Amino acid sequence: MRSLLILRHGEAGHSFSGDDHARTLTSHGEQQARQVGSWLRDSGLVPDATICSDAMRTRQTCIWVNEQLGEKAPTAYLDDRLYLAAPRQVLSVINETPETVQSLLVVAHMPGVQEVSMELASVYSEEDPVIRMAGSWPTAGVAHLQFDKPWAELDGRDARLVAFQVPGS
Repeated sequence: MRSLLILRHGEAGHSFSGDDHARTLTSHGEQQARQVGSWLRDSGLVPDATICSDAMRTRQTCIWVNEQLGEKAPTAYLDDRLYLAAPRQVLSVINETPETVQSLLVVAHMPGVQEVSMELASVYSEEDPVIRMAGSWPTAGVAHLQFDKPWAELDGRDARLVAFQVPGS
């Protein structure tokens, strides 16, 4: 069974220069990312690989998550296609994952993270996490989906949502 972890970046500050791509995490966002890393570690969900948007706030989220994962943390692969990507673009990036990877963490942005997760969640998903995920996706929210097909064939309604974790909840 493969695991797909889809994470929205931690809380970011405002851009006074107008450069959204360069926005950084707030101290609260750093704390959120650490909490996600602790949850992943404590749940035994340390990913084999991480794909991260190249925006500053997602890169910083990866740094703080990985700090909690320790030595087992994979080096994040930065992919500019994830920056403010539509759900089909996010899925396209996921579909390129090598078959040797059993667990993938994707760190990206709203609304793409929510929309692709809803698109992938099958009818066999846990009801409560689906309802919470559909209602709102706070910063540093992470969806955990499981499936048993190749990454390249992941398309829609073919992954079981087993958890939706939000720091502090």
